Amino acid sequence: MQKIDISFKRIQQLALPAIIAGIAEPVLSSTDAAVVGNIAEFGTESLAAVGIVGTFLSTIIWILAQTRSAISAIVSQNLGAGKYESLKSFPAQAILFNVILSFILLFSTYFFIEEIFVFLRAEGKILEYSIDYYYIRVWGFPLTLFTFAVFGIFRGLQNTFWPMIIAALGALINIGLDIALVYGIDGMIEPMGVKGAAWASLFAQFVMAILAFVFLMVKTDVSLKIKKNIHPEINRLVNMSFNLFIRSVALNIALLMAVREATSLGKEYIAAHTIAINLWLFSAFFIDGYGAAGNILGGRLLGAKKYKKLWILTKRVNTYNLIVSFLLILLGVLFYNQLGLLFNKDALVLTTFYGVFFIVLISQPFNALGFTLDAIFKGLGEMKYLRNVLISSTLFGFIPTLLICNYYDLKLKGIWISLVVWIGFRAIALIIKYRNKYYPLAKKDNRSEEI
Repeated sequence: MQKIDISFKRIQQLALPAIIAGIAEPVLSSTDAAVVGNIAEFGTESLAAVGIVGTFLSTIIWILAQTRSAISAIVSQNLGAGKYESLKSFPAQAILFNVILSFILLFSTYFFIEEIFVFLRAEGKILEYSIDYYYIRVWGFPLTLFTFAVFGIFRGLQNTFWPMIIAALGALINIGLDIALVYGIDGMIEPMGVKGAAWASLFAQFVMAILAFVFLMVKTDVSLKIKKNIHPEINRLVNMSFNLFIRSVALNIALLMAVREATSLGKEYIAAHTIAINLWLFSAFFIDGYGAAGNILGGRLLGAKKYKKLWILTKRVNTYNLIVSFLLILLGVLFYNQLGLLFNKDALVLTTFYGVFFIVLISQPFNALGFTLDAIFKGLGEMKYLRNVLISSTLFGFIPTLLICNYYDLKLKGIWISLVVWIGFRAIALIIKYRNKYYPLAKKDNRSEEI
């Protein structure tokens, strides 16, 4: 059986490109937020609107983008077990499954979006800008889901380089167009405000989808020809995706409740929360790079039944991510004031943000453990357990903590304390599960293959 390399060098080869690819979506949202937040007129309202819509769209994307993890797990496990040749018709059907789901969910929300934003407590200018931004950017949703499905195939094939190239180009295009379309170019382009940010993101997502298609055709032997007979692994994909769907609903209930609570406190609070959540998401996806390496290699090791190497891999990627988390804390402390100024210049917004940013920094080690183990468990196909952990952490961690914090009128601090409890709950539950199930298998694995 082919040796599976889990050396420091190999983990970096997978993790570093995955970090760049992973931050593409938060970069799109963060760029939109930073650019519109500095609009001279109604900058705070624009920032709040982008925060509300960005969170809502991220909710939908995360719910369905989990199929990327399921696709990656299936491909990597079959690769590790030496059964890759049997997967020839699987990728095309998996991508089609992803795209169909995206349109179903898109149209299930499209005609009720004003009611949804009102439920999230948007009103006045914030509601108007939210609707304007949403009706343009939402059409990038199927494009993003197509791209994520392709990323899942690349990850399963142990390749994070081409997703990195695609994501980096998409982010650069978005940044350039954001500045040009939001602020305008004298004599060429009229300032478009929030709508300009939406068009910038949509075009960037379109380019990323085209590049994903081209690289999949050119750099792999994957066929996109749809065969009539459903591949046997599609059933497992549907099962995994369903569990991840429920998991993501629970996850996003917490995030949307946080947005709703922040919006109800006032425009300065939702603007400050938008800055904090964008920085938190950026750091989370940054941390997810090493999680991706654990996901990719872990699934392959499980397929090959190399449990001892799986245990060593788990220790290594968690250690690397803890180091990354403390570096992120250090950067946050060093640039505490400057990071806020990137997004908005309003004194009240910044004061509110600075009052909670330290909690965002405190969350980083919990993020490192929780997100890394979450990614590894996805590679191992433990979707049912991940579903149960998210439901439990939301029902018994986030919501009770938020209610207690509201009782003591902690405002935005209470929201972020609740999010830290929520993440910590997840990390502890995953550590316990791994120690109980996979560590004993590693102890019984006496193979002496070189690590």
